[in-house]
Amino acid sequence: MGPYSVLNLFGLLLQAVFIENFLLVNFLGMCTYLACSNKLKTANGLGIAVVFVLTVSGVLNWFVHRFVTGPGALTWLSAFGIDSSQVNLGFLEFLLFISVIAGFTQILEIIIEKVSPALYMSLGLYLPLIAVNCAILGACLFAVTRDYPFFPNLIYVFGSAVGWWLAIALIAAIREKIAISNVVPELKGMGITFIMSGLMSMAFMGFTGIKLADPSPPEATSEQPLKELALSDDSSSQETLTLSK
Repeated sequence: MGPYSVLNLFGLLLQAVFIENFLLVNFLGMCTYLACSNKLKTANGLGIAVVFVLTVSGVLNWFVHRFVTGPGALTWLSAFGIDSSQVNLGFLEFLLFISVIAGFTQILEIIIEKVSPALYMSLGLYLPLIAVNCAILGACLFAVTRDYPFFPNLIYVFGSAVGWWLAIALIAAIREKIAISNVVPELKGMGITFIMSGLMSMAFMGFTGIKLADPSPPEATSEQPLKELALSDDSSSQETLTLSK
């Protein structure tokens, strides 16, 4: 967990779901968000699939960055007598990240086809497109850029996926109601959907003030206050001497 406490992890989860929602704040993964949000059932199926793919691929990509592509990641090869100090595989990071995401997407596609053929048919072409969903790759890259330890990385990618699922489920429920409502003809379809998405994004901005995700700085040792007190006593005594003179 590193410097992160349980409260920090909870704050990181809230931050990933609400404050930095990938759909409503970063606007990543909009293609499947707009195409598969006509029905709540389809949105929930796709949201669960995204949670599974992003959580597992985010954890695996953390290991890839830490032990393969990151700066000094290949130092573990020295245990086998291999000098890897001059080797840097950072240029392969995007390729390996996308390969991990694509592999798990294919596994998920096979599972959904066997378990729920109706959901598989309703998702159609957009299920394989999870492999190139920019929200999934973006969450993995954001976690790597911020250099999260293992458990904060797990919480962050899971919270990002849940936030994406929450956003697409909310807009799907709204669109089901809008379909039987009186809407201005010029705004029917994507027009009213974009307006609703903007209002949802403004609502999520109300959580911006939460700052529980940042770990607290290390506490001062017991010796430091004693030294500061001694210095303050010396300075006060010197001031009294000068005043008396």
